[in-house]
Amino acid sequence: MNQSATWKYFLILTTVLLSLLFVMPNFYGESPAIQIMPIKSGEEIDTSLLQSIEETLNESEIRNTGLILESTNIKVKFKTAEEQLKAKSLIQNSLGSDHIVALNLISNSPDWLSNLGALPMYLGLDLRGGVHFLMQVDLSKALEKTTASYLSEFRSQLRKEKIGYYDATKQNDVMQIKFKSKDELKKGKNIIRGINNNFDFQELSVNDEIILKVIISSQTKKSITEFAIKQNLETLNNRVNELGVAEPLIQQQGLDRIVIQLPGVQDTAKAKEILGRTAILEMRMVNEDNTDPLIFEDGNEDKIPVNSEIFEDRFGNPILVKKQVILTGERITNAGPGVDSQTGQSIVSITLDGKGASIFKQVTRENIGKRMALLLIEKNLTEVVTAPVIRSEIGGGRVQITGMRNAQEATDIALLLRAGSLAAPMEIIEERTVGPSMGKENISRGVQSTIWGFVAIIIMMAIYYMVFGVVSVITLSVNLLFLVGLLSALQATLTLPGLAAIALTLGMAIDANVLINERIRDEIRNENTPQASINNGYKMAWGTILDSNVTTMIAGLALFMFGSGPIKGFAVVHVLGIITSVYSAIFVSRAIVNYIYGNKREKIKLSIGEIFKVENN
Repeated sequence: MNQSATWKYFLILTTVLLSLLFVMPNFYGESPAIQIMPIKSGEEIDTSLLQSIEETLNESEIRNTGLILESTNIKVKFKTAEEQLKAKSLIQNSLGSDHIVALNLISNSPDWLSNLGALPMYLGLDLRGGVHFLMQVDLSKALEKTTASYLSEFRSQLRKEKIGYYDATKQNDVMQIKFKSKDELKKGKNIIRGINNNFDFQELSVNDEIILKVIISSQTKKSITEFAIKQNLETLNNRVNELGVAEPLIQQQGLDRIVIQLPGVQDTAKAKEILGRTAILEMRMVNEDNTDPLIFEDGNEDKIPVNSEIFEDRFGNPILVKKQVILTGERITNAGPGVDSQTGQSIVSITLDGKGASIFKQVTRENIGKRMALLLIEKNLTEVVTAPVIRSEIGGGRVQITGMRNAQEATDIALLLRAGSLAAPMEIIEERTVGPSMGKENISRGVQSTIWGFVAIIIMMAIYYMVFGVVSVITLSVNLLFLVGLLSALQATLTLPGLAAIALTLGMAIDANVLINERIRDEIRNENTPQASINNGYKMAWGTILDSNVTTMIAGLALFMFGSGPIKGFAVVHVLGIITSVYSAIFVSRAIVNYIYGNKREKIKLSIGEIFKVENN
């Protein structure tokens, strides 16, 4: 009656051993390290660089505890954070601007565990320390940028089809085109519909002017803003990858905000500099038709042509630039710093995609002898980086940006452009830094609260239920092992709310064992035999345990689906804890009890607290 099949013991033993395997890496801790990556994304690293780094460290008598060579980066581990910081500065100066050197933390678990796929859990910002940013996305700028792009495309297509129009302007999300006749308006309208059929149109006739207003529909606005958020998220992910951060949290919050958490980042100033800079590159033509010096004086804004804007270059000189954007950073496929062989100045070399190269070739062919301005927009501040004269047609999609102040600026701008262009500017509205010492204190408090709660449960269960209480405690220990092993196998990020969920799981898991023990007591009170009491106790408790855990899991799933940040982290651990609790309480507990009592054929006594019942089988 109370005998478990051999395969059940084998299954339990296998799950316990697998859990131990995945839990083990968490006990080895982490070492401070530096991560070296090439400035050009995707470029592979050879062994000669590894040897050079090792020699540089040996010459400065900086000891490392391990060097790891991977296809795209090199990681060097150190014993102390002081050695890590010294090595970072030394390696950065040695390699120059051709490589990125970032601070990191690397697990000390042995290679054989890593090869088996057993890796430690990632620790969240509140446990490891790091930096937290909340960024506001200016979606109106994304809409304005898209409107300008559409208007530019309308002009090109109308000219290409030789449609008679003489003015095309925009205001916010409304574009206005003046045609020479109603027939030309009708033809132009059809062309615009061919470009995008989700526009609303208004036809006006004011003072003998035939006007077509093109209004972006609400559905198109929604798709533009959604794309802007999506592109910004992707761009930020790329930038974080450049920093070499393990398990970052980058997610949308609300309609127009993005949360960024970088656990383990020690160089927080550099992280803020790279993520906080919202560089958007634009190429526009300089308006050289207006040479009136009065337009550059304050108070004469009314003299600025409607189709132009005034920005300053890096020397403070005002430059009149046309509003029409020729190309943006979206067309950049790669960017890297360099040095101009003729002048020796720092430059940024960029490579455009197919469409961008075609547009750039056409523009340079049509504007030889004129100046093209390259604008860098950061935090809503626009600066003309350079405005060179186009000497000849430029094909091939390779462009050089001059005017960099120094090599470091060229490196940073290349990183920003290579990591992707932002669809809309962003601004840091909240910044929070958690130091490593605070993270260690949080871990210590969280672990201590779990241990003390566990000890209290052990004492209570052992006194109140005796042998069955000890079985419950063993089951609870196995449950904790399963939960931590599962979190490690899934490479989940453990946060302070996650630690709270583990403590809560232990408290809830013991409820199932209490239900089973009380059911067995009830059966003994009803004068059933010990074997029948065990069997009926587990059988009767199963339904109650299942019902209570299903309802709790529904609540946990709701928190996971609708929550965010710490709430979602709590929900993940909570739901996984419910699964391991049910498995442990029903299968593991029953297997242990069956092993102790199931094979006994003589008179037995159930040690389950206040009630002792002696019966024959």
